[in-house]
Amino acid sequence: MVGGFVRLLTVSHFYESHGGGIERVAAHLCRAFSGQGHKAVWAASSADAVPADIATVPLACRDPLERLTGLPMPLPGPRALRDLARAIDDADAVIVHDALYVTSIAALVMARRRGKRVVLVQHIAAIPFASRLMRGVMALANLMVTRPMLAAADEVVFISDTVRQALLGSPPRRSAHLAFNGVDHAIFNAAGPVAQPGPSGAKRVLFAGRYVAKKGLAVLRACAQARPDWQFVLAGSGPLRPADWGLANVTDLGPQSPQALAALYRGADVLLLPSVGEGYPLVIQEAMACGLPVVCGAPAQLADPAAGKWLAGAAIDLARPDASAQACIAAIETLAVDEAARVAMADYASRTYSWPVMAARLAALAAGAPLKSAR
Repeated sequence: MVGGFVRLLTVSHFYESHGGGIERVAAHLCRAFSGQGHKAVWAASSADAVPADIATVPLACRDPLERLTGLPMPLPGPRALRDLARAIDDADAVIVHDALYVTSIAALVMARRRGKRVVLVQHIAAIPFASRLMRGVMALANLMVTRPMLAAADEVVFISDTVRQALLGSPPRRSAHLAFNGVDHAIFNAAGPVAQPGPSGAKRVLFAGRYVAKKGLAVLRACAQARPDWQFVLAGSGPLRPADWGLANVTDLGPQSPQALAALYRGADVLLLPSVGEGYPLVIQEAMACGLPVVCGAPAQLADPAAGKWLAGAAIDLARPDASAQACIAAIETLAVDEAARVAMADYASRTYSWPVMAARLAALAAGAPLKSAR
């Protein structure tokens, strides 16, 4: 620690150009750390482009599993482990995003051996895969890896109350903190440009996120097949290809800039996120900040107990996409969020979800400072 500021190493599985929520969170926090005077360095798989405005340590990894299982799992080689060790040597503390990744495990083990503080930010609990085998593998991994990682970290931060309860029980078995992800309110707000792709007059259902199985792409496809009178707009990237579904009411926009995504939030009628195994997806908070109602999986609806009144939860079972689609359609049809509620939702998001506040809390935990108002 130099001059009251901390040298913080962030470790995640990918950089933000990969397009997933965890890596987007890591990017926002690194920028917030730097803005608060800390030296922020980010180590992640070198598979994707590195950010130009953050000091990085690209790790040479392979990722053979994502296309096969929908679960990203970069596997570091010997050179990557050496680079990670050097980065930990140079840091005062390490902030690890999610326990199950091999890079996360390696970072925690190396940091503990070097006497460096570790703050583990846990985003997800179990992932209810459609495959019984994968569900079993996930349950075993949480038992054998996630829980020991939670026990070994100096501090644990959950971004979702449902994830905290799933992994620690209620009441929790160990002390932990709840810190919601932030939102860039200069971009994600109820004012500004509006984008409405597709034909006018149809209900616009927006999806934003990675095109992978656990995000519920099969459920989205079933929804679009069941409601040809609705327009489904998808923004994201990944191994799955919504453009190949051959559905006239599906528009695949591909990856979008934050500004373009905010305009889509403002122009849609509802955000539909039929994903599983997530804590509190960042796109939900961004949509709320733009005044857009949300239909999501039931656990995500309860991630922030104070915000659940503006979200509609649906029972999602990836093994039964048609039934899950009907649950989502029913939730959309009965979602009652009037203009006053939209304004209140956007106001709540602007007051509650803050990157600087979250970054300051994590930096204080990394420095070993007690938090007076830990939730």
